Amino acid sequence: MSCHKDEKPLVMTMDTSTDKGPGHPLKIECQHDCERCQKKHRQKKVISIKNPILVTVFLMLSSLRVWAQDTGLTAKTFWDDPINHPLFHIYFICVFVFIVILLTLSVAIIVMKVLNVFVEKAALEKASKLGVSYVAPQHWWMKFWQNANAMVPLAEEKNIELAHNYDGIRELDNHLPPWWKGLFYGTIVFAVVYMLVFHLFDSLPLSEEEYHNEVSLAETQARILKASQPVAVIDENNLNFTNDAAIVARGRLVFMSSNCGSCHRNDGGGNTIGPNLSDAYWLHGGEIKNIFTTIKNGVVEKAMPAWGKVMSQKDVRDVAFYVMSLQGTTLQNAKAPQGELFKPKPDTTARDSTKVSALMNNK
Repeated sequence: MSCHKDEKPLVMTMDTSTDKGPGHPLKIECQHDCERCQKKHRQKKVISIKNPILVTVFLMLSSLRVWAQDTGLTAKTFWDDPINHPLFHIYFICVFVFIVILLTLSVAIIVMKVLNVFVEKAALEKASKLGVSYVAPQHWWMKFWQNANAMVPLAEEKNIELAHNYDGIRELDNHLPPWWKGLFYGTIVFAVVYMLVFHLFDSLPLSEEEYHNEVSLAETQARILKASQPVAVIDENNLNFTNDAAIVARGRLVFMSSNCGSCHRNDGGGNTIGPNLSDAYWLHGGEIKNIFTTIKNGVVEKAMPAWGKVMSQKDVRDVAFYVMSLQGTTLQNAKAPQGELFKPKPDTTARDSTKVSALMNNK
């Protein structure tokens, strides 16, 4: 059996299988020209167009998620390593699209200018054939510029000419440009609003009051920060030196990072500015409390800064312990001794305790 529709045959077959029972409907094989097949084809085409867009959006969102996770771990900015940054390809695509847009606009402007040249040339030839004078049409930008500045064309200047003529120089009755008058009226409105807001209703603080408010806020925040980070107070009069490796190591780091080596050399051997810190000669006392006080308060006449103003007392203590640990070390090309020879006082703690024990026994 066969039929014809719009001269395109539809192949029809009769299903004579017995397992499907009597009265089974006809089985028709379509040639993909029906309305249903065309609708499916259009849907597949739309899906094929959307797929690249969806993939691009998915990649961008995935990059944003990875970047957010990586930021929490490494805290690196884009300029630290731009090539390996997760958003590098997105920035690259954005810059590429921006350059393409600029080039497209540039080409469009050039093409428009070329077309205007051809149009103007055709209009000029047409006017010459008709025997009339050609008047070039005014560009929209020139019209806007003339209206914004209230410019009078040269052909109409006689209408605004005043009766003042000085050695051939004529005076014209030109008005102020509209944009200038708009700005002037705007300043008047701004002054009225300013007086009402800042002086009449006191809605906003003046600059001086705003400054004091900012200073007060900064002082409050500083107090909160200091309260959350209590500073250990060190009494230099009761300070005793102990060759603690951890304290000495921290003091060495502070010594190296605080530019102390510019005057005392990085190894403490001294130079033309500062004295040698490894010998037994001292200018301001060789006890640990003397070294702590010298570092903390500085020596103005020797151009040594008061490091206690920029260091915590703990850092000053650590540096003093590091300087004390340099005693007895041999340094190459060390500076000659300066000051007085310091001899540490003998430790009488054990002897005093022995005397106390003897007295207690005698009693």
